[in-house]
Amino acid sequence: MCGRYVTVSQLKVIEKRFNVVASTPENYVQRVNIGPGSKAPVITDEAPGALNFFQFGLTPFWAKKKMYQFNARSEGDQNKDDDPHYSGAKGIIQKPMFRHAIRKQRCLVPADAFIEGPKKERLNKPYVVYANNVDRPFAFAGIWDRWVNKDTGEEVDSFAIITTAAYGVLHKIGHHRGPVILSPEDEHHWLNRDLPLGEVTQLLRPSEFIKLNAYPIDTDIKNPTAEGSDLLAPIGERLIKEYDYKFYDTLKLEGMGHTTSRQRKLDFE
Repeated sequence: MCGRYVTVSQLKVIEKRFNVVASTPENYVQRVNIGPGSKAPVITDEAPGALNFFQFGLTPFWAKKKMYQFNARSEGDQNKDDDPHYSGAKGIIQKPMFRHAIRKQRCLVPADAFIEGPKKERLNKPYVVYANNVDRPFAFAGIWDRWVNKDTGEEVDSFAIITTAAYGVLHKIGHHRGPVILSPEDEHHWLNRDLPLGEVTQLLRPSEFIKLNAYPIDTDIKNPTAEGSDLLAPIGERLIKEYDYKFYDTLKLEGMGHTTSRQRKLDFE
């Protein structure tokens, strides 16, 4: 699953990377612990030139109350063994929760990294997962919807991240799923509302083009209200050997603030 992720690039970097303009730039906040219920930046097929801010956790238009469905399985009820070589039907197109959005309400979800843990321990043993062969930020494949509270008239725009079978370093972590990360070449196809459904589902595959690495972090990340770059400080070695901690070192250079929840001195800093 992908229930926590990181978006810390400066707003101007996101705008340039995706060729968009923020609709309400005052709403953008660099965050290392985006979770369900958080407002986060997205680029939708409805407004591909704009960076908007939606609730992470999908509420479909037909729901009777607000929901927080933060992930959508690309295979739907198929591929129960999470086989990375699965080539069967993409059941997402049949699921009532997602079948409307996957056809006409797709979005890009900018991210710099995400948080994942083993299948059993989950965030009791968290890792920061980051890319070391592409520029940040990258884009998750997402779907969105607009729900209206019939009692108050409130409109809620929300989104979910699409997942696939685990790939790359996620196998080393011991997790069975991973977010669909789109290549830059596929991003504009994902936002094309005229793209045939068969070509849409072809994009929902393990993201082997991107080379991911990961390192362990403290369980403080479990607190959904916790923030600050110290949450992403390494507490152990990378799963794939590198010269240094590229992601965390870059994060510090970008000036992300520290929380006061913990100020520990790490041996390798």
